[in-house]
Amino acid sequence: MPRRERHPMSSPPSHPLVAFYRDGAQDDRGRTLNEILAWPDDRLEAVHDFIQWLFPLPERSGANPGAPTLDAATIEAFHATPAMRERLHHAFERMLRFYGLVWKASAGAPAVERLPDFRERAQNWLWPMNHNHLRLTRILRSTLLLGLESESKALFRALNAVYREFPDRISTRTHAFWLDAQRRD
Repeated sequence: MPRRERHPMSSPPSHPLVAFYRDGAQDDRGRTLNEILAWPDDRLEAVHDFIQWLFPLPERSGANPGAPTLDAATIEAFHATPAMRERLHHAFERMLRFYGLVWKASAGAPAVERLPDFRERAQNWLWPMNHNHLRLTRILRSTLLLGLESESKALFRALNAVYREFPDRISTRTHAFWLDAQRRD
């Protein structure tokens, strides 16, 4: 039987994360990236099944096992598609504001700095065993894997400063996870 050739304009269906970031598709709960990024802080705190879509990893999430995971082709799609990295950067900036932080791009080393309302925002997450510490680990690793290395490194530096200032609120174990998230595996 002769092999059928694929039409050069046809392509396999895109990975759900590519569709979500590149095409504006919905996540498994029917939400788009833009909808999630427009949520108020209290909703970002209360909902626990969106962060896996905003900052995907190669491993399944215990909190949202149905969320898609990264594979080599999806990681490559982020690296090859500036618009996807730009949308990821918007998600990064939105979550920084949630934590009372802000991205500062500069000609020198870019930085993540504290906003004037940092102390107020930190009351939401800066205490031992808070689930946001896991979210921050996810953000650090996902941004590093998906081509936002400067953002990941700057966030780590900011979190490292928070850890040094508040050692009673960030465990050494959490800090070790943050440090480990900076490694490319």
